Amino acid sequence: MEELIAKKYIKAIKKSSDLQTMQNMTLIFSTLAGAFNNDKFIQIINNPDVSKDQKSEILLSAVKSADSKDVENLIKLLAEHNRINIIPAIAEVMRKDVADTTKNYDGIVYSDSDIDTKVMEDLSSGLGKRFDSNISLAFIKNDFNGIKVDVQDLGVEISFSKSRINSQIIEHIIKAI
Repeated sequence: MEELIAKKYIKAIKKSSDLQTMQNMTLIFSTLAGAFNNDKFIQIINNPDVSKDQKSEILLSAVKSADSKDVENLIKLLAEHNRINIIPAIAEVMRKDVADTTKNYDGIVYSDSDIDTKVMEDLSSGLGKRFDSNISLAFIKNDFNGIKVDVQDLGVEISFSKSRINSQIIEHIIKAI
C-alpha cells in the first residue's frame, strides 16, 4: 500500500523535475529513510503527543542543508497528511525510478569462493549488453556452492550451481553410454 502511495507522489514530482533534481531528491530521501532504522526516531515520529508541525520541523531541519524547495514542500505535504512513515517507500520508489531512467543498475554476485575482478567486470559488461544498460556488480561471499548473480531492479537472477553442473555432466555421460 505504501508503495502505491509513494508512486503517486513520485509521479507528480517527476512532472515538474528534471533527472538531476530527481537524483538529488533520491539521495536526500534515502538518507532520511535510513533514520527510520533508529528506534528513538521512530518513537518520536509515531508519538501522538508530537504534533504534525513538530514532526515536519524535525524532518525539515534534517534536510535544511540540501536547500531544496521541492524536498521541503514534499515533507510538509507528507506531515500534513500523516504520511511521514512512507518516506522509506518513497526513497525506494525514487531509487528504482532513477535507475530505470538512467539504466544504471546495481547487482550482487554470491559465491562460496573468491571471484576475480576480471570475471566480475566480464559479468557486468555481459549483462549490461544483454539488457542494454549499465550494471555494477558487488561481490558477497556466502555459502552458495557456485555463482549466483542477482540484479533485483531488473528482475534478473542467474545461478550456476557446481552440484547441478556435476549432476548434468553425469547424466550426459550416462545418456552417451
